[in-house]
Amino acid sequence: MSPALPVQRESERLVLRALVVEDEVRLGSNLRTGLQRIAGFAVDVAEDGESGLHLACSENYDVIVLDLMLPKIHGSDVLRQLRANDVRTPVLILTAVDDKYSIVNLLELGADDYLAKPFDMGEFIARAKALIRRSQGHSSPKLSLGGLELDISRKTVYRDGTLIVLKGMELRVLEYLMLHMEAVVSKTELLEHLYDYNWEKFSNVIEVYVSGLRRKIDEGREPKLIHTLRGQGYVLRVNK
Repeated sequence: MSPALPVQRESERLVLRALVVEDEVRLGSNLRTGLQRIAGFAVDVAEDGESGLHLACSENYDVIVLDLMLPKIHGSDVLRQLRANDVRTPVLILTAVDDKYSIVNLLELGADDYLAKPFDMGEFIARAKALIRRSQGHSSPKLSLGGLELDISRKTVYRDGTLIVLKGMELRVLEYLMLHMEAVVSKTELLEHLYDYNWEKFSNVIEVYVSGLRRKIDEGREPKLIHTLRGQGYVLRVNK
């Protein structure tokens, strides 16, 4: 069982905290690294249902990532006991089963969302963040800046009311930049978001995606929104 961390009052918490309950050591390590490096979370990992239930009930987390096929206590029973103990933390289920009946049953038990294995790290991070936004009262899937609007759930992009058609990777780059508006995002950070941990061979594609986004979103329009900071990365903001 992972050592318990001291419970912090809400006003003292400086970063988001996630609990990953996953018995596959390699996957658990990858999820921890993704949440830490890409999203800046503090992460605890439990490798069985019993220790995961203990941490979830005794610590204060912003999101719980819960596998189903766990030793000691099955993930569905962990979820059932969490809700019975009035733990309202958002729960993202990881499952190898993707049939309608099973998913409906999980949602009725109190799951907030699910991902079927295998899944993309970028989608995993986005789902976890979306659960936290909803739980904190920021449930709108629409992000907007300077006449640019992205509807995450519908995967549509408009600039000044005009539909902009983006390819899959372009859409993911834009979503990441809009989730980090006004912040500088490095090329390495974008590569990790797009390609998980095998991104070295794709190291030259970010410039291509950003160039395409700039052409589709900014060309012929004001204000300019996508900016390159030499040696630092990219930032999405209204040009001042």
